[in-house]
Amino acid sequence: MTKRIFIPRDAAAVACGADDVAKRFALLAEQAKIDVEIVRNGSRGMLWLEPLVEIEDQGKRYAFGPIAPADVDGLVAELSQGAAAAGIKTSKALGLTEEIPFFKRQTRLTFARCGITDPVSLADYKAHGGYEGLAKALALEPSGIIDEVKKSGLRGRGGAGFPTGIKWQTVHDARADQKYIVCNADEGDSGTFADRMIMEGDPFVLIEGMTIAGIAVGATRGYIYLRSEYPHAATALNEAIDAAKAAGYLGQTVCGSSHAFELEVRLGAGAYVCGEETSLLESLEGKRGLVRAKPPLPAHEGLFGKPTIINNVLSLAAVPFILAEGAQAYADFGMGRSRGTMPIQLAGNIKQGGLFEVAFGITLGELVEDVGGGTASGRPIKAVQVGGPLGAYFPQDLFDTPFDYEAFTARDGLIGHGGIVVFDDTVDMARQARFAFDFCAIESCGKCTPCRIGAIRGRETMDKIMGGQDRDKNLDLVADLCNTMKFGSLCALGGFTPYPVMSALTHFPDDFGRARKLPAAAE
Repeated sequence: MTKRIFIPRDAAAVACGADDVAKRFALLAEQAKIDVEIVRNGSRGMLWLEPLVEIEDQGKRYAFGPIAPADVDGLVAELSQGAAAAGIKTSKALGLTEEIPFFKRQTRLTFARCGITDPVSLADYKAHGGYEGLAKALALEPSGIIDEVKKSGLRGRGGAGFPTGIKWQTVHDARADQKYIVCNADEGDSGTFADRMIMEGDPFVLIEGMTIAGIAVGATRGYIYLRSEYPHAATALNEAIDAAKAAGYLGQTVCGSSHAFELEVRLGAGAYVCGEETSLLESLEGKRGLVRAKPPLPAHEGLFGKPTIINNVLSLAAVPFILAEGAQAYADFGMGRSRGTMPIQLAGNIKQGGLFEVAFGITLGELVEDVGGGTASGRPIKAVQVGGPLGAYFPQDLFDTPFDYEAFTARDGLIGHGGIVVFDDTVDMARQARFAFDFCAIESCGKCTPCRIGAIRGRETMDKIMGGQDRDKNLDLVADLCNTMKFGSLCALGGFTPYPVMSALTHFPDDFGRARKLPAAAE
């Protein structure tokens, strides 16, 4: 009887040695004459356990991890002696995968298949409910599809939290001979990896979501703008697109219908500002990634001047569930105006880092202390940054904040892409504030003065503060610069830089009241 062994092809697992583990399994299994099928699945998201190996036994999967090539010998030896997966004796045995507390606490809607299926097997995708959403969509009028998305309460998962259905309605209503669907897969925020994980672990769900969007608004062509730093995602997406085309899920007649939808992957060149939607469009058109002034909005004049939907990976990947299960099934999760689930990424100085999908409403403290297990260093948590390098820093006395768009806004924070980076009590928050200015100065496209000049002046002023020079006067200047950048910048790069700076100043003032050795670049 063939033993199925699951070893992730996810970039994080590969970075930890998953390819070597897979090769070792194949070699030893052949030598021991054990009939095995090695499935390169996506990651389950428990990154501290990677490479996580799963062995299937009577339809159940048992987890072992983290597994190094040297650990494979013992596993194969046990299997060759007829041991059941549940009975394999090793310190790396974790029991049933779905019973691991980190995984069991989740509500997986968008990531329901990630880590379970072979990412590039269309048959596997369909066997686990794939393309049921598209089938439902094809039975509806385009306006009916948009109504379902509106009723679900789905909001943009890329940062702004704008209602997805309203954006789709705008493009649907626009009159044009050509419309486009653009997926923003330029995941550049520190501490974020959900887009990468879904593209590497379940690419068909993104393809299906984009196809549904195209049918809803009358767009016949789509582009996935992917950062070039994600080669594994590019490979998985292109393999999945080829499979979908061959099976009739993409092309001139989607599933034999009157709807056409073509899709391709385009690679960016590593500019952080191209995560901003209008810069992305400029890059996609073959131009330098500069921010466009608004209006016009991309929904009216987007790619090549045509009405365009631009949605984040997670927004589009949520759509198949909504269509397959109904808007209410999605809206039943969450709180307030934040409906459904959010794939939250736990990173930084944290014991159990990884992807945790859960309904909106869980508190920040539960996420970093209970789910994440506190710091990896064992020291007290000093701050967490939510929403990427331009997100606000939250101290422990704000850990009661529920993960909700409005709740974070009320406390001068951002959910952004759902990335949480944890810092222990050794962090210097003045240096973190300086880093925010430095990051903005490096990544600015240079089009608008508040961002281009403000970030450089902010960095210079932080150097003076950290050097003990006219501290009070320069702190006032930093606050003034932040105000100018927040309200005067063309896009969120300059407009959001004040969040980490001012939150560090507000919540950790003691770190700004002492002189220290300046960063090397400032000396």
